[in-house]
This record gives sequence, structure tokens and C-alpha cells, in this order.
Amino acid sequence: MAAAAPLVSIITINYNQPEVTRDLLVSLRGSDYDRVEVIVVDNGSVDDPIPALHRDFPEVQFIRSEANLGFSGGNNLGILASRGDFLFFVNNDTELEADTITRLLATYADRPRLGALSPLILYHPEVVEGQRDLIQYAGTTPLTAYTARNRTLGERQRNRGQYAAAHPTAYIHGAAMMIPRRVVAEVGLMPEFFFLYYEELDWSERIRGAGYELYVEPRARIFHKESVSVGQHSPLKTHYLTRNRILFMRRHRSGRPGPFCAPWPGI
Repeated sequence: MAAAAPLVSIITINYNQPEVTRDLLVSLRGSDYDRVEVIVVDNGSVDDPIPALHRDFPEVQFIRSEANLGFSGGNNLGILASRGDFLFFVNNDTELEADTITRLLATYADRPRLGALSPLILYHPEVVEGQRDLIQYAGTTPLTAYTARNRTLGERQRNRGQYAAAHPTAYIHGAAMMIPRRVVAEVGLMPEFFFLYYEELDWSERIRGAGYELYVEPRARIFHKESVSVGQHSPLKTHYLTRNRILFMRRHRSGRPGPFCAPWPGI
């Protein structure tokens, strides 16, 4: 007898952006994979959007947090409420193609040691003047020990099929990442002290350290409006990127040569 198709828990966070979240939920209704549960965590929005959203999307499970728990804390609430064999974390400012989930699951079927997987992430047409083929993410290089920076593959390139097959990446992308429940059970929940940014890099390190592979599947695509909640160049974004770069390097690169080996004052 054929095995049942796996249940996929799609987890997203809303923070003062109900119309953006609504666009995502509409796109999820167009998916060709129907063994899903959709979980929206409202992360302490000023006005509770759940009653209105639930009225229009009764199939969705909504969770309200009265406090803003950050990206990691909000997603952890979703994990604890989920039942899926696979957890698919997507930003609320993304929209999926119909076959995105199907293609990601097919890649897992081909790679038994695959621990985390991101699709090809393209900029949403709303942010690049109607274009649908401008790449935001096709994988990354590792962070260097000296600058704590890396390079994003394909960034702002036209998608001409140059990334045609699934390939390894140093880090998955927090805007869209699929992880089997058994892997999360093994490596643990998202670290909540980051609050915003670098959580997926920490997870990537821990998943790789447990002996799993990290991949990008370019045949699965998602469109990203990018930084709708905090703004592309906001002081909040700059603060957490800088703070968490230091925290990440202290946590994962403390034994390697370079400026991040030195003791850092408390943050």
C-alpha cells in the first residue's frame, strides 16, 4: 500500500500587516498540494487582525500573541501548534507558485540526508516594477571568520535558468525554508535571543552539525516583497543585523582565527 502523502505545516507570522498576510493566504489557496495546515501567528499587532482574517480564511489556524516575540519566538509558537511531517516557514510578504510545495517535497524524496531546503526566491513584481525574474536568493557562500559576511548567490541576476538543479548552500533563507519535523526535534527550536535576523543561520549551523545537508531547489519558486514589516533600511533592521552578527560569530566561530575570537562586551 502506498504511503500517505506527508502533511505540511505552513507557518507564517503577521505583525501589523494584515493585507500583506491576506495576499499570502490567497496564494496558498492556489497550491496544487492539498495536504497542508496553515498556521498564522499574530505577533502582537496593535490591532488584532484575527477576527477579520478568520472570517475570510476559516481553513487557517490563527494564534494570537499579545507580545511581539520576534521572528524566532513567533515561529516557535507555530511549531508547537503544528502537526505536520514537514514544517514550511514562509514570510507573510511572500507568495507561492502552485507547485512550490510539491517540488520541495520531491527534492526531499531524492535526498535522505536533506535537513533543510529553501526554494529559489525572486523579488516580488511589486518591488521591481513588474519584473518576475529577478533573483533575490539562490543560495549563499559560508560566512568568513574575519568579517562575518558572505555572498548571496544569484542576487539581482535575471533568472535565465542558470540555477536549474537542486544544489547545496551554506545557509537556508528565513523567508522560505522547509524542514522535516524530525530534524527540528533533533536540533531544537529557533533560538529566541536573536529576536530578528540570523535565526536561520544558527539553525543552518546546527542542522549541518547534526549531519544533514542544506539545499536550494530552484525549480520551486517563491516571490518575496522583502522587509515589509521592518522596512528595507530601517534603524531596527540595522540594529538587529549588527547585534546578531556578533552574537552569531561568538556562538559558532569562537574557536577560529579572526577578530571575532576576541571577548565581546555584553550586548
